[in-house]
Amino acid sequence: MVKKEILVVDDEEDILELVTFNLAREGYAVRCASSGEEALESVKNQVPHLIILDLMLPGIDGLEVARRFKKDPSTENIPIIMLTAKGEEADIVTGLELGADDYVTKPFSPRVLAARVKTVLRRGRDVPTPDKESPLKIHQLEIHPGRHEVFVKGKFVSLTFSEFAILQCLTQRPGWVFTRYQIVDAVHGEEYNVTERSVDVQIAGLRKKLGPYGKYIETVRGVGYRFKE
Repeated sequence: MVKKEILVVDDEEDILELVTFNLAREGYAVRCASSGEEALESVKNQVPHLIILDLMLPGIDGLEVARRFKKDPSTENIPIIMLTAKGEEADIVTGLELGADDYVTKPFSPRVLAARVKTVLRRGRDVPTPDKESPLKIHQLEIHPGRHEVFVKGKFVSLTFSEFAILQCLTQRPGWVFTRYQIVDAVHGEEYNVTERSVDVQIAGLRKKLGPYGKYIETVRGVGYRFKE
């Protein structure tokens, strides 16, 4: 079996060694980069299955690296897990807006990071087979769970994994109100360390991409969100 390859980007040598050791023990092929420039060059040569990206890097910082990856069609679908300083909510929100899939705050448990890696990589293969897929159609939206595709009036809309999962969660039960933490659990699983602000950012991005149909995602003050029946 071909090993999943992970690129770890961090300017701290001890972090690189710690992450490399623990991920290699889990059966992943790991390569490292100690700067944003090195990460960009590394991906040009060989595209990894996932990137673990520190945001505080010398030269080109992690947010700019993520931004460049997400703007490039050849790298936009590479999952990114951000490593952030504890409490840097603004960076977390910005990273999620850029399309990052997950984040882990420093100091972190190697076991937690490995679990997050496994979860993110599993998302790509834990989809229904085409013959069991049932597209959902509601308010001119057509959602294909198996293909992770959304169409608005027949036009394809590009969503990040989290945006798609949130939309799928809300539209499966139109009119039902979901709290922010219920949404987080549905998208990332229990015990996901997240702020309410980051959920709001994901919703705002989703509404924007859906255009006029974003209005069907309603805010229920003091509770959460629902998709209008």
